[in-house]
Amino acid sequence: MPALSPTMEVGTIVKWLKKEGDTVHPGDYLCDIETDKNVNSMDTEEEGILAKILVAEGTSNVAIGSLIALIVEEGSDYRNVQIPAEAGPSAPSSGEVTVPDASTSTAQAADNKSSTLLSPAVRVLLEQHNLNINDIIGSGHHGRVLKGDLLKVVAGDKTLIRISKPASIDAKPKSPGDITVASPKSTTKPISTTPPTLPSKNTFTDLELNNMRKTIARRLLESKQSTPHAYATVDCRMDEVLQLRKNLAKENVKVSVNDFLIKAIAVTLKNVPEVNATWAGDSVKFLQNIDISVAVATPNGLITPIVKSAASKGLMDISNDIKDLASRAREGKLQLDEFQGGSFT
Repeated sequence: MPALSPTMEVGTIVKWLKKEGDTVHPGDYLCDIETDKNVNSMDTEEEGILAKILVAEGTSNVAIGSLIALIVEEGSDYRNVQIPAEAGPSAPSSGEVTVPDASTSTAQAADNKSSTLLSPAVRVLLEQHNLNINDIIGSGHHGRVLKGDLLKVVAGDKTLIRISKPASIDAKPKSPGDITVASPKSTTKPISTTPPTLPSKNTFTDLELNNMRKTIARRLLESKQSTPHAYATVDCRMDEVLQLRKNLAKENVKVSVNDFLIKAIAVTLKNVPEVNATWAGDSVKFLQNIDISVAVATPNGLITPIVKSAASKGLMDISNDIKDLASRAREGKLQLDEFQGGSFT
């Protein structure tokens, strides 16, 4: 089970796109995985045969790093493949996968946040050659370390080795209480947005949450508990913005107030680069790009697709980007880099 988002700790196997015995090539999608953010397709860097599916469709709470399938080389007898001991005595057919203890889970989460996604081949090479993932410059998206990068390092290529190891920016490990185990009846059925009808005043109905809504609830609770109740009054000259919108509309240029705000925020971050930064646990990371995350409500919960390089875009470009991103967000078709890594929300 890969880490498909920076905050992901467990995932749900929604659907297998390959079946046992299928030939797979690098870039092929193996399965759809529901994270705390979205449903994403997991691809592979391996070439061979999908020999064994160890975690069935609909299984939730699968911990990061757990074995979910086996791939063997072409020509191998995939029907008689030996299942590693770490997979357990038998493969689960439905229901929940046990979440490891807190120390194991948080350690895996920390490792994954540094590389976003480690393929099985990368993990094996790291272990075999005693390499540290943080010492290697990845050529993949957002610095992801690929199998080819490790093969070059093993072959003696020094250009992919960091000269000085940066300070760790992993977030502070979570307490055991932050790891939630879903009830055995957890499924991947769509969550209805209509509140359930209560039979009577003295009874109640449990509405089970998907991974995204669990994360939203946890983050809101953390924010409520840690943020002081401070309020400020801002003199916002929106009358001029509204008048400008009307003038543009007469020229058949339709933009929203939200588009103006995105542009204003982006220009502000360009003028005050100290604000264009993120807190990385024990350090501040200053960002070069000005990418604005915009909250979009979907049937499964809230997600924040990103308007990239917003400071250099015009209002119409921003408006068109938002319409496209919002539409694909509601359909669950956003790519990972389209909702991860924004500098301001």
